[in-house]
Amino acid sequence: MCLGIPGRIVTVDDTEPRSGTVDFDGLRRPVCLVYTPEAEVGDHVIVHVGFAIALVDEEEAARTLAVLRAMPDAIETELGP
Repeated sequence: MCLGIPGRIVTVDDTEPRSGTVDFDGLRRPVCLVYTPEAEVGDHVIVHVGFAIALVDEEEAARTLAVLRAMPDAIETELGP
């Protein structure tokens, strides 16, 4: 199963293609930000296979993370090592 996982952008790198680091409930991963050019540090995004695909507000991100926390290892499994 593939999920879009919400996370908070903690860094935006000065690279091409545009990328940054996203925090997924304490788990940080590099993410491509090409599809969300308006996203900045502190914004919440939905990430699918390493690409931020949409901005979401903090409330929606929190609701989605609460559901994912209820599924054992959902976040770690989806994001990988």
